[in-house]
Amino acid sequence: MRLLVVEDDPRLRDVLRRGLTEQGHIVDESADGDDAEQVASSPIYDAIVLDVNLPKRSGLDVLRSLRGQNFPTPVLLLTSRDTAEDIIEGLDAGADDYLRKPFVFGELEARLRSITRRRFPVETTNAELRSGDVVLDLRTRIARRGDRRIELTPRESAFLEYFLRNAGSLVTRRSIEDAMFDRASEATSNVVDVYVSRLRSKLVIAGEPPLLKTIRGAGYRFGAE
Repeated sequence: MRLLVVEDDPRLRDVLRRGLTEQGHIVDESADGDDAEQVASSPIYDAIVLDVNLPKRSGLDVLRSLRGQNFPTPVLLLTSRDTAEDIIEGLDAGADDYLRKPFVFGELEARLRSITRRRFPVETTNAELRSGDVVLDLRTRIARRGDRRIELTPRESAFLEYFLRNAGSLVTRRSIEDAMFDRASEATSNVVDVYVSRLRSKLVIAGEPPLLKTIRGAGYRFGAE
C-alpha cells in the first residue's frame, strides 16, 4: 500500500516510516496540518495515518476539511486523548478508526488492514488479492501461484499488490512510479523495469503461462490471456 503518515514528532514519524517500509509499504510523510491537507488530497494513497495534535492546523480540522470535499481515502487517527468524547469527536470528523498513543506497532498494522479492506471490498476476500491462480495474502504477505509459494522481498510484494489491484488494466511506468515511490524519490523507469523483471521471473516457471506483460511504448498489463 501507499501510505501518508502525518505526525509532528520526528522520532515517532521515523519509527512509523521505517516500520511500515519494512512491511513493504510506500510511505510519504508530513509534519503539519497545512502541508498534510495539501498532500493528502492526492488520490494516490491507500490510507492515511493522521495525528490529532499538529502544528498550524489540528488533525481534526484537516480531516473535516477533506471529508467536506468528499475525500474517500481511509484515515486512521493517532491520539493521546482517551476520553469517550474525544473518540466520538474524531469519528464524527470522518475518521475510519482511531488508535491511542502509546500503541503497539502490530495493532497499527492490523487497523490499517481493516480500514483498507473496507475501501477495496471487491478485490479482497478474506484479506486476499487474487487474479487467476495468483493469490497474495495481505495479512501474511505470502504469495502463491497455484500450490507454489512465491518468495518475494517486501518491495516485490508491494509491486505484486499494485499489479493485482490493477489486474487486466494497462498501467504506465509513470503510474507505477507515482504509486510505488515516495515524493522525495528519484525513481526512474529503469528502476521500475528492474522490479518488474524480478517479479516476472518469480511468477513464472517452466510450463506456466506468462502473467506480467510489457505493452511496448505504453506500460504493463497483469493477468492471463
